[in-house]
Amino acid sequence: MALIRMLSRLRGYVHLEQGLRASSQSKRLQHTATHSSSCNYQLLPDCLELHYGGLVMHFDYVWLRDHCRSASCYNSKTHQRNLDTASIDLNIRPFKSRVDENSLFLTWPDGHITRYTLTWLAQNSYEGQKRSAVQPRVLWSADIYSSAQVPSASWDKFMSCDEELKNFLNNFLLYGIAFVEGVPPTLEATETVTQRVSLIRETMYGRMWNFTSDFSRGDTAYTKLALDRHTDTSYFQEPCGIQVFHCLRHEGTGGRTLLVDGFHAADAVLQRTPEYFELLSHVPIKHEYVENLSEHRNHMIGIGPVLNVYPWNNELYMIRYNNYDRSVINTVPHDVVHRWYTAHRQLSAELRRPDNELWVKLKPGKVLFIDNWRVLHGRESFTGLRQLCGCYLTRDDVLNTARSLGLQA
Repeated sequence: MALIRMLSRLRGYVHLEQGLRASSQSKRLQHTATHSSSCNYQLLPDCLELHYGGLVMHFDYVWLRDHCRSASCYNSKTHQRNLDTASIDLNIRPFKSRVDENSLFLTWPDGHITRYTLTWLAQNSYEGQKRSAVQPRVLWSADIYSSAQVPSASWDKFMSCDEELKNFLNNFLLYGIAFVEGVPPTLEATETVTQRVSLIRETMYGRMWNFTSDFSRGDTAYTKLALDRHTDTSYFQEPCGIQVFHCLRHEGTGGRTLLVDGFHAADAVLQRTPEYFELLSHVPIKHEYVENLSEHRNHMIGIGPVLNVYPWNNELYMIRYNNYDRSVINTVPHDVVHRWYTAHRQLSAELRRPDNELWVKLKPGKVLFIDNWRVLHGRESFTGLRQLCGCYLTRDDVLNTARSLGLQA
């Protein structure tokens, strides 16, 4: 029967230039499809099959009716749907169909006509999305990033020129880090430069933080000790998207900042042992922050896999890696736990490869923006007084700024 169905579907393709009609399909198709020379389609019992632009796509009929972009179904000014999805007959099928060089037209049982451009269907099909990246990126080691000679933004131009802001955000999206130089070494100027990019995300650490190694909070970051590579706020259900650092002064030695592209390391795991990548992207892990100080009492728990991917194309969009804050592993059985440790060990080895370590000396005037969903940061130990300020930014608003400037994000 499978072979019969396959042959039946093959016979169903009608090529306009040949002028053929597959009469044997009359029982399967409500209407015989007509086609342009660059587009073939047929109405199957459960979906519309479309060949266009090198893709073979399948569209559910309810989906097609739901995504009608006519004025009665969709408000093009607000980009919002007018059609009540719950009112669509779940067994709906088009009554008529036709195609021209650029568009597909479907007439529904109630007489409503829907027009879709072929390029829109290709862009929004599952098959099209499956082979497309949501966000273009350059994966990097220390040498790759250094060789790229990514320019820093200039404070004066950054604050006044949208093109400078756009170039900065483009570099940030590609590499997960970006710098602005020439910023006055004050908390106020740091706040101003961050607000050019996004809204500040206030947390239990405050809106803007300004600290030294006085252990004023229950966190290793508030010491002079070295910090291993990690992502911040892994104990949030939604970790902070962007982190900003500005070293206002340092009267001592050491204290270089370590940056590692987590996506580059994860990609190495994917290429070598895809089963480990899959395990790290499926096993939920708890991270926890417990603070019991006289002035600060907090207990935060975030749950999620180490690697977070889009299910339709397996594209990595967030890494949640923090060995300091990882809590008790009690969400999976013991046999899975051991395999998880093995996978985690391989990812850790990639993250700790010396050639993946980019070391940067932060200095007054140089503000660093880090994609906390991608790039891990750390610090070598230091001596003397070191004053650091910064904040977290809301990820949605950073991406919103980028899209408003015409960038893919």
